[in-house]
Amino acid sequence: MADRRALLVDIDGVLVVSWQALPGAVDALRALRSAHVPLRLLTNTTSRTREQITQALRRAGFEIASDEVITVTAAAAEHLTRHHPGARCLFLNSGEGGSDLAALADVVLVGPEASPGNVDVVLLGGAGPELSYDALNHALACLLEGATLLAMHRNLLWRTSSGMQLDTGAFLGGLEAAAGVTATVIGKPAPAAFEGAMRSLGSRPQETVMVGDDLDSDVRAAQRLGLTGVQVRTGKFRPAQLEDGEAPDVLLDSFADLPGWLGL
Repeated sequence: MADRRALLVDIDGVLVVSWQALPGAVDALRALRSAHVPLRLLTNTTSRTREQITQALRRAGFEIASDEVITVTAAAAEHLTRHHPGARCLFLNSGEGGSDLAALADVVLVGPEASPGNVDVVLLGGAGPELSYDALNHALACLLEGATLLAMHRNLLWRTSSGMQLDTGAFLGGLEAAAGVTATVIGKPAPAAFEGAMRSLGSRPQETVMVGDDLDSDVRAAQRLGLTGVQVRTGKFRPAQLEDGEAPDVLLDSFADLPGWLGL
């Protein structure tokens, strides 16, 4: 850790899958704590609030404080308040992340009953049953009436205990093409997601390591900003991805191997 003083760690697919700890992950975090390594958990998860995420990690055995969890929902709330204060926002999301958004953002959340002309922003969170054909058609109608398109992330898939499942990016591209617009993406791989986390740690890119299971959104995006990118072979990782594009700085079997790589 001589020239790397801080860690950013993805949650889903790195520490847990379906909120069950991956083998060795709890002990690895405990080793990092013993070495006083500063870290933040940087997640695109939108299905739970920050407090729910913290509690789920604690139940899985991880010693985590809520202020160490940086969620894309909080980043989205900040973006909306800064760029669209008071906007009428149609939020399509699976799970309970909307309660954080409602509490933090200076916007009015509207439901599917809102007419397209009365929606200023369409915001996509995490995919699930809520992104139905009818819901996506309603979002398209809002975009064609001039609403701005935002997305918390562009992930194409994610791994659950049942296997790989489609995520928001699989639907976002279709909306962009159909409406002739380009979405503003707030979470990873957007630079602002990593920059905000580093500000929280007080670290510079050359001092910071990003550990993730998503080669594009986690690792390569961090590398483009000058962070050290550590790819783990868990979660959504697929070996074929390594054949296309920039290689990760470090390739580990799992988060359990991180303390050893750091020399702890």
